[in-house]
Amino acid sequence: MQFNTITGQHTAKELLRKMADSQRIPHALMLLGMPGSGDLSLAIAFAQYVLCDDRKDGEACGHCSNCVKAAKFVHPDIHFSFPAVGGTNVTSDTYIGEWRKALAENPYLDANQWLQRLGAENKQGNINKVECLQIIHKLSLKIFEARYKILVMWLPEYLGKEGNRLLKLIEEPPENTLLLLVAQNQELILNTILSRCQLVKVGHLSDEEIEQGLISSLGLAAEKARSIAHLANGNFNEALKIAQLPENDHAGLFLDWLRKCYVGNGVDMAAWTDKLAVLGRENQKQFLQYALHFLREYTQLKTVATAATNGRGIRLLPQELDAAQKLTQFIGPSQIQRIAQLFSDCAYYIERNANQKILFLDASIQLNKIFRDR
Repeated sequence: MQFNTITGQHTAKELLRKMADSQRIPHALMLLGMPGSGDLSLAIAFAQYVLCDDRKDGEACGHCSNCVKAAKFVHPDIHFSFPAVGGTNVTSDTYIGEWRKALAENPYLDANQWLQRLGAENKQGNINKVECLQIIHKLSLKIFEARYKILVMWLPEYLGKEGNRLLKLIEEPPENTLLLLVAQNQELILNTILSRCQLVKVGHLSDEEIEQGLISSLGLAAEKARSIAHLANGNFNEALKIAQLPENDHAGLFLDWLRKCYVGNGVDMAAWTDKLAVLGRENQKQFLQYALHFLREYTQLKTVATAATNGRGIRLLPQELDAAQKLTQFIGPSQIQRIAQLFSDCAYYIERNANQKILFLDASIQLNKIFRDR
């Protein structure tokens, strides 16, 4: 994996390049980012860049033996550690084949996607005692063929108290050993581990970066990519999931719902509910995500000086912005919070396999009451 294949994160990329090029690499780095920010991709690209025999213009060459093996996630000097399920003796090596497939398919995956891929269902993933002892053993061995041996640990939050077993390794690793920890929740990591690592913050991706990433990686049309970027809210993994869903006119469906609920015709609301129910759970979740996104932007439109801004800074497409401006005379500030809570509740129950027809018909009735209570 090379830096130029990773969406955005120019500041983090430049910092990592400088560390490697100056030969001043801290022995323990922690990349801290939000889900879908590309933090894991950055760690893997950095590992390849460090081992590359022929770097050029801030990129790994992609052709040397180290690069070829690193790109396939099979380099003998790059070790991976990640949460797993299945018992006290299960380690990352148990699932290394599945891990390589998952990275090849989507290096932006989140913890839930990974654990469900392992068949976790309701089981909790962790990085256990046996895994920690195996890490210590692996990094005590000689380097096979590169300049460094590297550990990429994804989500050290899952270590819990077992992280204490790695403190000595993190503080005083063997010669030419590099530890790359990729974290997303700093509060769940032992302070003793945090204090031994140099922190590299991986920021949220902008809408423009996600849009360009979707265009370059999936070949999407600019308007569709922009619409998805608005919904993804800085999470490229979420953007990829949205792009893979069947295309639906969430904006048209949502505005039609608001109109029918405002009028309050029971037959029309029931017909709309039937229409949404056939879309399936994932599309319904995506619809509700769009509804909450629209409401957030609508709230901003209501609270800023609309005449002065003319909608600038509002993350809606032109036709959506036009609809939002027309709604300002129908949905007041007192109603916004109640509607947002209603949408959030619907998303919660959809996740728990509620009956879609009953859920959305009830939501339609509640939405009509909210409109009438203005």
